Amino acid sequence: MNEDDTIGLEARLPDQEYYRPPPKFVGQANGTDPDIYERFEDFPDGFSEYAELLTWDERWDETFDGSDPPFFEWFVGGSLNASVNCVDRHLEERKNQAALIWEGEGGEARTITYQDLYRQVNEMAAVLREVGVEEDDVVTLHLPMVPALPITMLACARIGAVHSVVFAGFSANALADRLVDADSDVLVSIDGYYRRGEWLDHKAKADEAIDTEETAVETALLWSRHDDLHEGVELTGDDPYVLVDDVLAEKQGAHVEPVARDAEDPLFLMYTSGTTGKPKGCQHRTGGYLAYAAGTSKYVLDIKTTDTYWCAADIGWITGHSYIVYGPLALGTTSVMYEGTPDYPDRSRLWEIAERYDVDIFHTSPTAIRQFMKWGEEHLAGYDFDFRHLTTVGEPIQPEAWQWYYDHVGDEDAVIVDTWWQTETGGHLITNLPALEDMKPGSAGRPCPGIEPALYEDDGTEIEAASGRAGNLVIERPWPGMLQTVYGDDDRFIDEYWRRFSDTDSDDWRDWVYKTGDGAVHGQDGYYRVLGRLDDVMNVSGHRLGTMELESAVAEVEAIAEAAVVAREDRERGHVPDVYVVLRDGVEGSDDVRKQVIASVEDEIGAFARPDRVLFVSALPKTRSGKIMRRVLENISNKEDLGDTTTLRDPSVPDQIREQVQTNGGQSPRS
Repeated sequence: MNEDDTIGLEARLPDQEYYRPPPKFVGQANGTDPDIYERFEDFPDGFSEYAELLTWDERWDETFDGSDPPFFEWFVGGSLNASVNCVDRHLEERKNQAALIWEGEGGEARTITYQDLYRQVNEMAAVLREVGVEEDDVVTLHLPMVPALPITMLACARIGAVHSVVFAGFSANALADRLVDADSDVLVSIDGYYRRGEWLDHKAKADEAIDTEETAVETALLWSRHDDLHEGVELTGDDPYVLVDDVLAEKQGAHVEPVARDAEDPLFLMYTSGTTGKPKGCQHRTGGYLAYAAGTSKYVLDIKTTDTYWCAADIGWITGHSYIVYGPLALGTTSVMYEGTPDYPDRSRLWEIAERYDVDIFHTSPTAIRQFMKWGEEHLAGYDFDFRHLTTVGEPIQPEAWQWYYDHVGDEDAVIVDTWWQTETGGHLITNLPALEDMKPGSAGRPCPGIEPALYEDDGTEIEAASGRAGNLVIERPWPGMLQTVYGDDDRFIDEYWRRFSDTDSDDWRDWVYKTGDGAVHGQDGYYRVLGRLDDVMNVSGHRLGTMELESAVAEVEAIAEAAVVAREDRERGHVPDVYVVLRDGVEGSDDVRKQVIASVEDEIGAFARPDRVLFVSALPKTRSGKIMRRVLENISNKEDLGDTTTLRDPSVPDQIREQVQTNGGQSPRS
């Protein structure tokens, strides 16, 4: 074995064929000029092309100021308002065009035109002012996928307040943690919402969070899911609640003058949903973030004003901020919002909505795609939708899932754009511009214009570009969408993202390198294949294997719907892989399926990566954003305490898995 083979992640996924973007897509695409990459190499001025998509109160004097690394500044001297850019400036040409089409879980629907959105944002801004919210105050929003969420976000932006959206599925404790960290004394919540036909009392979480000793909420604005408070939801004299509907009634027709924000003024905080440690409040600026969200929405997502676009994420995550609210609305398009789950009242729900609204662009996660695969393509049958563009986001997509997405959702006639980015980056960093590059299953593709990724060894040595070797994925040059800091903790910002690979004593921005925490391979074709988080790594007989490549090999087995691979400690080999699998509907766990999984791993990666155990389970533990929490499975494999499972979508799943593994070795999962 070559000595270099033991350095970094092993990267042994089989190469994939390329798919050309359909000519009809290329013929209408926003980005067809290959010179865009060259234009953006003119750093930093190339990024002005994105800023020109916006309306500015004052034009910037300097595109980039790197004099105080890593606290970079973008579009210095410029001022603008995000609410104006997403709403006001569209009124002259498209006031009667739908800005948001909202579909409730039970079939109720609302179409909100740009004129409607203007009125409602102004009225909510007046409500915020009425309860004392001022410029630069942090307002925490704990709202589900209802129109109140984007309306309140834009209302905050209008008056210069900073919004901190907490995913509605998070617990009261998680909400309280974020309220405390953000020093936020204003909370915006709702009485409740629906999930799989069940009414969820959302106010109860707000009550519990407010009662937490460390929080200092002075005002809690409470929206109503219906015209009145839901029965069973009560207010007492001691509550700090103000009913939004009551104050809105007094603010009908209000106009609130938008506050001109410096380009570097913060627009929002977005807390990462890490499984351990204090949550990190990623602080995003107004000018650079909005420019980058708009630019990538135009060129990566190919959004046009005439489109109906649907990102099936939740606004409680960064994907929803950048690619439901700010990017698409800045471009003046029509976006679909959906309250519910993709399998209620049946597993054809998404395709029914796509047909009804004639959706052009569909944006979802590999987690969702694997779920669609598990259910089977028969649930798409009979629905007349025609996507021209499909996006994946959130984690590396396995080639098998990519192929299913392409064949059955895109009907082999849509482009697929696999995007790599993070909460911290504000927008896409590695992904193909869809009209300019071929698609390659399992690969994120080339860097976005102006982005300079690289791969480093653990010791900081740069790995030769396009060598096919794996390493630590880093970004060597700043970009406008990047976070400003970790809210209230500049030292943590440096420690988390910069110290590992930077010369932190240098005043030269070129010496500061952003650590992503992900592993990747840079192929000879120039495409990047992201292998996943570097903490999802195991050392098997001297080989450091990423979970993504092992899980991709497992997914080759037709019977498998989902898989998660974790490391179990072994005296002889360091770690051995345990494979937890969920089978497709109608498939039973058997020795034959187990042998197929082992054979697939040996064929795709090698005998050294052979799974030690293949465990059939009913479900995998997932966070509320749909990511598999492998740490919990690793604790089960190593017979350790489960740890904190409160961030899971269903906290009962780990105990079910542990019982299945202990009672029958994962032989026959039960639904």
